[in-house]
Amino acid sequence: MEDYPKVYLYRRIVQAKLYIDKNYAENIDVSHISDEASFSKFHFIRQFRKIYGKTPHQHLTSIRMEQAKLLLQSPMPIAEVCFSVGFESVSSFTGLFKRYMHLTPFAYQQRQIRRQHEINSAPLKFVPGCFAEQKGWTKKSNFQELL
Repeated sequence: MEDYPKVYLYRRIVQAKLYIDKNYAENIDVSHISDEASFSKFHFIRQFRKIYGKTPHQHLTSIRMEQAKLLLQSPMPIAEVCFSVGFESVSSFTGLFKRYMHLTPFAYQQRQIRRQHEINSAPLKFVPGCFAEQKGWTKKSNFQELL
């Protein structure tokens, strides 16, 4: 029965993480989440880091960056992407994105759009050679890029 309190505490941290994952685009306040999980703010941050290896704020930022990367695969305006994932300033979003991806959001978006165009025009170039060979796609086929 000694494990019960630890499991109960762990569940509260997991629920808080799930809340962050679901509401990443909202203005999330760590103090509010820690209150909901019945932890002090600093204890909550310590426990979260202990379980997930990063602070709640770092986790929130990484979720927002991943969502931004998905949205930037389309021609959606950068400002719209910024606000859609929960950032309040395009300049801070751009700086943070560049720090994470080593590219500006615009450069990343252009690269993704170019890549999608290449995939559409020559799909077999993006299939691993061993897989294409196993399926017989490398032998004379309708894929013109093989020639």
